[in-house]
Amino acid sequence: MRLKKMSQNAVWLLVVLIMALGATSAQAAQAEKKAVVLAVFGTSHESALPGILNIRDQVQKELPGTPVRLAFTSNIIRRIWQKRRLDPTYAGQHPEVPAEIINVKGPLAAIADLQDEGHAYIVVQPTHISSGEEFSDLAAYVQGLNSIKTVKKRNMPFKKILLGRPALGTHGIEHEYRHDIEQVAAILAPDVEMAQKAGRALVYFAHGNEHYSTGAYLEFEQAMRRRYLGARIHVTMVEGFPDNALLFDKLAVDKTKKVLLKPFMTVAGDHAKNDMAGPGPDSLKSLLEARGIDVAVSLVGLGESDGFAAIFVRHAREAMADEGI
Repeated sequence: MRLKKMSQNAVWLLVVLIMALGATSAQAAQAEKKAVVLAVFGTSHESALPGILNIRDQVQKELPGTPVRLAFTSNIIRRIWQKRRLDPTYAGQHPEVPAEIINVKGPLAAIADLQDEGHAYIVVQPTHISSGEEFSDLAAYVQGLNSIKTVKKRNMPFKKILLGRPALGTHGIEHEYRHDIEQVAAILAPDVEMAQKAGRALVYFAHGNEHYSTGAYLEFEQAMRRRYLGARIHVTMVEGFPDNALLFDKLAVDKTKKVLLKPFMTVAGDHAKNDMAGPGPDSLKSLLEARGIDVAVSLVGLGESDGFAAIFVRHAREAMADEGI
């Protein structure tokens, strides 16, 4: 009997020891310097910047004391800003553009700066909508950096680079993408209300891509319709499926005569202003009007919504929590 009690005590002692070691490890990780890189596709349109800056402000507000750096993933857009940076008159002509944007870097450069400042854990949080081409490239950067192994452990450039999820989520067990889709749908009630009050169908215009499945957008469309019963909601995009041809078929079946166009993008930049609402004959607005449909446009990027910005705050926090930070 006494032997059994001693054995039970030994087990409890072992459990306490393991818990203590785990707590010490978690405390050590918590004590390490951490930072966040907000990886944004970017925009060259000054008027579209609020969609990016609001997300940055919300992340900084919710993670006080943690440095937050912006990075543009688009090489083309970064080159535009690099030219503007070399223009001695640009900053004076555009006082509304912060120096952080004028001097914006790519994700690798932003990570390198933070590593040089001694940050052991760096969270790369994308502000992309889905896990398409841009997100895949970003994931490859993170995987490559995490594969670095130095001869001496103390010379490792960082403890770990963490990768957050895009708005509509990505593959994985810990965080099911369907839950992410539902969370995005939940914060878009104001868009649905705006369209319904005007007696219009709500048409979201996304970017999409040609190289990865865009099925998440179809699931998002269904999630919106289930949540907002009776509302007419459609998704189309620049590249991939669902496309404009499918949209036109659906509108014809529903006999829709009035729509509200809204970008399903972080910013209302070039694609929103030209491909969606531009005066050219190939813009979605012009194509709809040619079919006798009355079109209203809302040129507001999703990033300007605090609710949408909060999604990226949550994803960054969860990336850190998954690592015990």
